[in-house]
Amino acid sequence: MSKVLIVGAGGVGNVVAHKCAQLPEVFEHIVLASRTLSRCQKIALDVAALQGRQIDIAQVDADDLAQMQGLLAQHRPDVVINVALPYQDLHIMDACLATNIAYLDTANYEPKDVAKFEYKWQWAYQSRYHDANLMALLGSGFDPGVTNVYCAYAQKHLFDEIETIDILDCNGGDHGYAFATNFNPEINIREITQRGRYWEDGEWKETDSLSVKQDYDFPAVGVRKAYLLYHEELESLVKNIKGLRRIRFWMTFGEQYLTHLSVLQNVGMTRIDPIDFQGHKIIPIEFLKALLPDPASLGAGYQGKTSIGCEIVGTKDGKPRKVFIYNVCDHADCWKEVRAQAVSYTTGVPAMIGALLMVTGKWSGHGVFNMEQFDPDPFMDALNRYGLPWDIRED
Repeated sequence: MSKVLIVGAGGVGNVVAHKCAQLPEVFEHIVLASRTLSRCQKIALDVAALQGRQIDIAQVDADDLAQMQGLLAQHRPDVVINVALPYQDLHIMDACLATNIAYLDTANYEPKDVAKFEYKWQWAYQSRYHDANLMALLGSGFDPGVTNVYCAYAQKHLFDEIETIDILDCNGGDHGYAFATNFNPEINIREITQRGRYWEDGEWKETDSLSVKQDYDFPAVGVRKAYLLYHEELESLVKNIKGLRRIRFWMTFGEQYLTHLSVLQNVGMTRIDPIDFQGHKIIPIEFLKALLPDPASLGAGYQGKTSIGCEIVGTKDGKPRKVFIYNVCDHADCWKEVRAQAVSYTTGVPAMIGALLMVTGKWSGHGVFNMEQFDPDPFMDALNRYGLPWDIRED
């Protein structure tokens, strides 16, 4: 049995708390911490009502290293699950090092003043975690996370050589709002509006934002228009999938969403630099976040499904092969189980599974690791067991 501390009480933190509570034989003691204590209190009440478990809650500012160290020293968890903002990753990694506690997150560190997705800041912790005999697991969400494991599974079982990977993410659901983001608006909008980037023939290539698109037939959703973006798992998969010639990431967006986003960009509401407003410094995207629906509130009444997977092309036994490994997740089913929409669910479940494999010793090591560096089989088994069953479409 183990003790887990979850940092972050948004939509994903809610799912992680519920899913950990469903496994009392593994997670005997659960602590949920956030800057906003009322969020923790609401989640704790829902966990008690739906899962029959009592969890502890705490207040912490993850930007304050001393507060984080104090919280970890007080509770001494076996692992910290970081589902706070990506800006806070390094503070939480530092606190874990200072208190000798294992670390897990779902998204790479981002500097607050630059929309830039890179692992270099976290990979730089490799020697410090190794020398401390500690493990840090990066990107244990869906994409990154499950998608990395899909690629590792394909490399182990389905291909002798992988040539190309296309990661495709479709949310075919409808939340009923004119415009809303399914996770933190700051992160979501920064991700979409940066330049596209993909890896081919040994080098990175860039495109204008949302300028490259294709129609793709997603299982259980149908044909949707997907746009090429840059996503952090590309950076680690390039290093760890042997023989790879090209890798790209695609995400679907509806016309209404893109129209709203274009208008917001044109009037400056997506800017991440501070401006003067009535004698105060404000950051436009932070103000926009305050106006938009809280992603954690979208679950009730959300209809439709997500369909996310990896289309992988290569050779097996001397013959060409093409597969799509994927999961389909229903928004309404997620709401019934854990009071969340599917985008939060598909991120929170893998975070719980990553922690499960760490505390049970099925995944272990000293240093900083990406998901595809471990044996994919126990993770793939756990996906089927704990709510994200996968399938393979062979073309």
